[in-house]
Amino acid sequence: MATGLEIVASNIASLLSTLAPTIALILVLAGGITYGLAQTQPGETRGKWQTIAIGMIVGGVIVMAITGAAALITETSANLLKPT
Repeated sequence: MATGLEIVASNIASLLSTLAPTIALILVLAGGITYGLAQTQPGETRGKWQTIAIGMIVGGVIVMAITGAAALITETSANLLKPT
């Protein structure tokens, strides 16, 4: 029988699994737009904007990778907790 904590954790996992692809897409698109806009800036500010843009793109890719591997991570961790 599920306890309150298990239900809350399950609801949070469900929410994150539905939001993660959208968040990843937004990060990658915003990073690309920011990188493109950085090309129009003077040299001293261009580097700052490019750093922010690359950070958003990398963050989006990491979220995509974690979301794609979430089922495998869940299955592996569940098997690790089973008694032998």
